[in-house]
Amino acid sequence: MSISHNLPLFLLFSSLLFSLMSNHTRDSCTVETSDGVKLQAKVFNPKEEINKDHQDNDSLVVVLVHPFSILGGCQALLRGIASGLADKGYKAVTFDSRGAGKSTGRASLTGFSEIKDVVAVCNWVRDHLSGQRILLVGSSAGAPIAGSAVDQIEHVVGYVSLGYPFGMMASVLFGRHHKAILSSPKPKLFVMGTKDGFTSVKQLNNKLSSAVGRVETQLLEGVSHFEMEGPAYDAQMVNLILKFISSL
Repeated sequence: MSISHNLPLFLLFSSLLFSLMSNHTRDSCTVETSDGVKLQAKVFNPKEEINKDHQDNDSLVVVLVHPFSILGGCQALLRGIASGLADKGYKAVTFDSRGAGKSTGRASLTGFSEIKDVVAVCNWVRDHLSGQRILLVGSSAGAPIAGSAVDQIEHVVGYVSLGYPFGMMASVLFGRHHKAILSSPKPKLFVMGTKDGFTSVKQLNNKLSSAVGRVETQLLEGVSHFEMEGPAYDAQMVNLILKFISSL
């Protein structure tokens, strides 16, 4: 009896095996924004036994903002990082911004409409997950979008950028977001590969020289922008985020 003839049973068994081996569970939910857009989101919950060992983590939730939806960015790209954080005892939330995945609405070219999405999800986390402290993590184009939302959400206590597109060409679309995160007094971590492609190390350092508050950088030698977004670096991103959380 071949696997191909019993594919649904095989997939069910694989899903069950993954669930047993994993230290987290996943729930789906819908979040409505202030302008009526309905966002599809997933909550990655540490299993009860993990929570018992990490009771201090209960009040902090990590909200992750995915890359540019116009180029195919969606919450699935952040599943590995969210899973890793949940396995370590932290609730994590991913969502499809407007126009991505099954979320309604239309994506914007410059990411300003998507700020409303980040605010709505963070408020939902506060109200439904007891997320009195939120760490915002933005990947690629999600970094400037998340950065613009940081000071609009009182319960956000820190910010992590994974490959912020500070370069000249990317700034045509996202340049108007820069001021918000650079002027925020909240703690910030910028992670970038030295071969990013969109932003050079010099451009990153020049931008961050004007930033206020606590600013940290982590450079990955020889790593490109899209390489860092890949699953091979998920575990490293999780470790860097966890280290930053411990300093908040």
